[in-house]
Amino acid sequence: MKVLLFILQKEFRQIFRDRIILAMMTFVPIVQLSILPFAANFDIKNINLAYLDHDRSPYSEKLMHKIASSGYFELVGYPFSYREGLNQIERGEADLILEIPAGFERNLIREGKQKVNIAVDAINGTKSALGGGYLTSVLADFNANLVMNIQSPVGAAGTRVARIEIAGMSWFNPREEYKYYMVPGILVLLLTLIGGFMSALNIVREKEIGTIEQINVTPIKKWQFILGKLVPFWIVGIIVFTIGLTVQYLVYGIFPQGSLFTLYLFAGIYLIALLGFGLLISTVSNSQLQAMFVAFFFVMIFILMSGFFTSIDSMPGWARQMSYLTPVTHFIHVVRLIVLKGSGLEHVLKELGYLIVFAIVLNGLAIWNYRKTS
Repeated sequence: MKVLLFILQKEFRQIFRDRIILAMMTFVPIVQLSILPFAANFDIKNINLAYLDHDRSPYSEKLMHKIASSGYFELVGYPFSYREGLNQIERGEADLILEIPAGFERNLIREGKQKVNIAVDAINGTKSALGGGYLTSVLADFNANLVMNIQSPVGAAGTRVARIEIAGMSWFNPREEYKYYMVPGILVLLLTLIGGFMSALNIVREKEIGTIEQINVTPIKKWQFILGKLVPFWIVGIIVFTIGLTVQYLVYGIFPQGSLFTLYLFAGIYLIALLGFGLLISTVSNSQLQAMFVAFFFVMIFILMSGFFTSIDSMPGWARQMSYLTPVTHFIHVVRLIVLKGSGLEHVLKELGYLIVFAIVLNGLAIWNYRKTS
């Protein structure tokens, strides 16, 4: 036990002696969590729309004003031909073209229907899909208002025609703001980057400066050595997580709807698993550069397949199975459930089991792979 305490004391002194590492673990997450959610935002706005109106009627003008007032579109031009509108897309001045044909108002009133043409610049797949979807929604709303204004709600026999009115409500994110979805995920991302990279560089740094040989001649056991390396970074990770939750509340007004105890329980187990993974990389690496590249390779895979950017349900079957084999996937899912939905421990027991297994396996491999030679 005395040898373990000695390792812990040495690690804490080494952490507090390096001011750059302290800044990376404390100040950098505050800055990143304050900036990244504004950049990583899939709520597309300011979509440039070229409005091609061949009808020049009151109805087409009403539609133009409705689109402009939606808050998503910027009317950047009124081309006289479809070819001119395509030129605007080719020059990067427009993202979409809405072409209103001649006879638009007449056909709506007399025949009750009229086709319009939407052309979308699909180079940016996300922006094109969302922009086209937004425009379709505006057109559907405009069409619904026309039906109410043109058609009488009273039937031929004097009885009212039945209509179904739908009232919708968005649970857990009433205003459907993307930041509420991204901020908890970014908090997990920062915790993963800090814990994974710092622990991956730890043991290999001892190899480079030669202190690992002095430690190897001591009577310390392998599990004590790995535990001594893990505990300081676990404490730092919990502090970083607390700072992140504070920034999340002060900057974005997001306070966990669920139990803080459950949230910290998962954070603690996740850090054990993550630090075990980093220490495993450190035991197999011979230099800090090698450890950094290996950690970067795996962390990038973890992040891309964790459901942070895209839904896991939209992935192919093999990719979904791979995503379930990463601890980041389960922790991001749990944090979003607890922070936004207020889920209790009984709702996330399966994810808790996954993280416990990850923690045991990864730390067991780190202890087994560490070669203590005297």
